Amino acid sequence: MRISYNWLKQFIQLDWEAERTGELLTDLGLEIEGIESFQSIEGGLEGVVVGHVIDCGQHPNADRLKLTKVDVGGDEPLQIVCGAPNVDKGQFVVVATVGTTLYDKEGKPWKIKKGKIRGEVSMGMICAEDELGLGDSHDGIIVLKKEFAPGTPASEVFDIENDHIFEIGLTPNRADAMSHWGVARDVRAGLLQREDLAIELITPSTSSFHVENRMLKMDVVVDDHQLAPRYCGLTISGLKVAPSPSWIQNRLKSIGLTPINNVVDITNYVLHELGQPLHAFDAGKITGNEIHVKTLPAGTKFVTLDGVERELHEDDLMICDVEKPMCIAGVFGGIHSGVTEGTTSIFLESAYFNPLSVRRTAKRHGLNTDASFRFERGVDPNATEYALMRAAILITEIAGGEITSDIIDVYPKKINDHEVHLQFSNAARLIGEEIPRETIKQILTSLEIKIKNVTETGIGMTIPAYRNDVTREVDVIEEVLRVYGYNNIEFTTKLNASIATTQKVEDHIIQNKAGALLSGFGFHEMLCNSLTSEAYLSLVDSLKEEHSVRMLNPLSKDLEVMRQSMLFGALEAVSYNRNRKRNRVKLFEFGKTYHDYPSGREEKKHLSLVITGDRLEESWTALPRKSDFFFGKGVVSAVLERLGITATTEKGLKNDAFSEGVSIHCKNGLLAELGVVSKKILKHFDIDSEVIFADFNWDLVLSEIPTENKLMQPISKFPTVKRDFALLLDDSVSFDSLKNAALQTEKQLLKDVSLFDVYTGRKLPKGKKSYALSFTLQDEKRTLTDKQIDKIMGKLQQRFEKDFGAQLR
Repeated sequence: MRISYNWLKQFIQLDWEAERTGELLTDLGLEIEGIESFQSIEGGLEGVVVGHVIDCGQHPNADRLKLTKVDVGGDEPLQIVCGAPNVDKGQFVVVATVGTTLYDKEGKPWKIKKGKIRGEVSMGMICAEDELGLGDSHDGIIVLKKEFAPGTPASEVFDIENDHIFEIGLTPNRADAMSHWGVARDVRAGLLQREDLAIELITPSTSSFHVENRMLKMDVVVDDHQLAPRYCGLTISGLKVAPSPSWIQNRLKSIGLTPINNVVDITNYVLHELGQPLHAFDAGKITGNEIHVKTLPAGTKFVTLDGVERELHEDDLMICDVEKPMCIAGVFGGIHSGVTEGTTSIFLESAYFNPLSVRRTAKRHGLNTDASFRFERGVDPNATEYALMRAAILITEIAGGEITSDIIDVYPKKINDHEVHLQFSNAARLIGEEIPRETIKQILTSLEIKIKNVTETGIGMTIPAYRNDVTREVDVIEEVLRVYGYNNIEFTTKLNASIATTQKVEDHIIQNKAGALLSGFGFHEMLCNSLTSEAYLSLVDSLKEEHSVRMLNPLSKDLEVMRQSMLFGALEAVSYNRNRKRNRVKLFEFGKTYHDYPSGREEKKHLSLVITGDRLEESWTALPRKSDFFFGKGVVSAVLERLGITATTEKGLKNDAFSEGVSIHCKNGLLAELGVVSKKILKHFDIDSEVIFADFNWDLVLSEIPTENKLMQPISKFPTVKRDFALLLDDSVSFDSLKNAALQTEKQLLKDVSLFDVYTGRKLPKGKKSYALSFTLQDEKRTLTDKQIDKIMGKLQQRFEKDFGAQLR
């Protein structure tokens, strides 16, 4: 946000350097990102002086040129060749001397040099308006109406304004400082505290406001007072649209605005002066002399001031007459209702629109205007009428005309100020220092906060409605601290520290341990946005729209809800990488999902993995091998084992997110899910390769990590023995059920069961498959005998035949 120092000094009498004021503003929380110099005429007319034409004759070698002698206050007059038709002897003119730098309309500099024109020496240039930036005319040179001493600097003749412009990095919560008036309020509070200067805030007077007659009345109907809590307006007739006076143009130019005409310029001037957006409608284009503030059916066409035809949403608040929409409320005007050179009467609008409604409409149409910027953050609802009167007075003074209606003020439910109570003890605790109570009261009063009552323990106060960021006790303490000065809080030279008790299982330590393991597998950590698109929910039936945590002010449709699943952010990352020819992707993320259940909102911690492409980078020592489901399962198992979680069970998993998968459980619930992402979801993200995704319930993982120290055991000196079975089974039998049955049959000597081959070829009976299982046996105390091994294998065979109808092949 740009703030003019000269403009600021209209509200508060300051005699400080701009840099010092910038330091004060930064201390007050309005951080100055830069200070620029501004001149209403670029270059400040340096080197341009008043000249007296003492002789003017025809150029000997050119019919359209004159040869003049001009006194510019030097020892001798200058000979200047001039092509202007109106140059004549005796005139007082404006001369750019040799060496002067002027600027063209695009701001490019060019220098006046000594030269010869058609054989005659020319020692400068007699200037026209447009050559100096004083106007657009090039019909002839500037002829001064008054006499000046030759050599008088032109900067003393013309009204050139020199200014300093503050670029303020305004934070979204400081809606009260979105104007020169608002910034001046803060400066006054800061000066009172730091310099003990009792400076009054000079507010523009509206005492001269009066209604001339009531010849042009407009009826206003507001359909939805939630969207437009307050709407004011009046009419002005008999005005003349023309360029604004130089002082208004200079003010607008200094903050980067281009002057348009006197009426529009005044609405922009008051906007940046008081922070209240205004809009002027050509009253002659308002059908039926009625204003309707309402929404229109979805799909209604509307052409805005930029000439773009837009399709309205059913929630867009519009300003309409009896036939047509004229303006998107609080955002942008329409091309067919604005002020033009032929306008003689206007309806001037000043309103308070719902900030959320304005923000959604502006984002929906991709518009960002000075008005929407302020309405979105919340303007002062009680300054609406005051700003309207201020603008009306300026328009009648500058554009002529007279006020021809009473002020229409539709304000059915007043927006009240905030009531807050401050405890002195809480202020001292949060600030870290006890600020004198009289100082606190003085600071609050300087910020226009009304003190209702004071006790030994605290202060009761009323916060103005325009301070929508100060609604809690802690907000008031922050206000006190920033005005008092962060740098005025003393730091103790004594450093106190205490030994903190920590849990045996620290989340960040476990995350580092898991992350280090995954990095060893070739994974990279990523961090996805917790905001996502609601459209993703339709890809998985288990995710419901009613469980979404929605943003009140979404930046876009793609960032309107908090994520319910880690899957979609991971797939966005895969798609992003593959589009940049990075086909080997292994990523992990620690993050949260968010749900809004009927019982309340919940945040759940997760560790997610996503894998696609080759396992290893291609080289002469490693043949390409795709990352498949079993590789992903191995990684998941390795993570759980590394964290000491071994008592798990597995179940098959197939849903609309995974074409195939597995869920891993412990006695207290679901630890993790792993699967091959369905092709339907991959197609949505334009991914044409197989993707493996795993999701850990991190909160449960943390609770399952054993806290006792693990006892290390030596490697057994007795060998392991392996035996295999090839079993003919029904298709419905899973490996997990076979493994569990085997471990239950032989609990002591059977150490592991693995599946090393699956066959479903043509030679097998219909509905059958062949599993090749490997069994690892070991006795920690002695070497196993063939008799013991055969007995165990016989027991396993019988169990498989009985429970699963298995046959040895």
